[in-house]
Amino acid sequence: MYFGLFDPTMYLLIPAIILALWAQTKVSSTFNKYSKIANARGLTGSDAARMILDKNGLYSVKIQHISGSLTDNFDPRTNVVNLSDATYMSNSIGAIGVAAHECGHAVQYATGYTPIRIRNGIFPVVSICSKLSMPIILLGFILTAFGGMAPLIVDIGIILYSATVVFQLITLPVEFNASSRALKTLESYQMLGSEEIKGAKKVLSAAAMTYVAAAFSALMTLLRLVLLSSNNNRRD
Repeated sequence: MYFGLFDPTMYLLIPAIILALWAQTKVSSTFNKYSKIANARGLTGSDAARMILDKNGLYSVKIQHISGSLTDNFDPRTNVVNLSDATYMSNSIGAIGVAAHECGHAVQYATGYTPIRIRNGIFPVVSICSKLSMPIILLGFILTAFGGMAPLIVDIGIILYSATVVFQLITLPVEFNASSRALKTLESYQMLGSEEIKGAKKVLSAAAMTYVAAAFSALMTLLRLVLLSSNNNRRD
């Protein structure tokens, strides 16, 4: 088994780290740019969210103001669209795009969109697997010197970590679909003009890249773990 700077598999993580940093910088800079440009209709994020929800017959879904910036989310447990400080009362193009995206998730749940149902269904299991995987893998590598069941323990940990990768991959179509729904709604109901739609699209595209980066990072980590386990078994 390799450790620290002598572990060549660690270099697999470098592209993932670079992509994650780029994606985070991109979403911050893009949102900051379009958070300074007001939409022509003067709609706030909460106004847009209420209109979208009502147009889809989701009158029971509430809108709530939460603290933070870009902490926006839809909580299916409480049936609430939570909009952050940067979105709730802002009339910027960026705020409208973000609010519409979260409403897209609400519509996904209401219409029974398959990927989000799968993601929601496996989340409790994935949460447990995510917490257990790394400690089990580490334990397996530590016990390698003693032989016995160590390789099996590592393999179990890797299988558990694989659940995280599956979750990240399922998240991609969920997020892309929510953004697609958001842009179509904003355009069809003329909530934003054609040029404003382009700005909202840039904001949502940048945000989507953070999920791509997360999925890629999870895949690279899984590949690294598999290679470490394989190398370790060959050295035994």
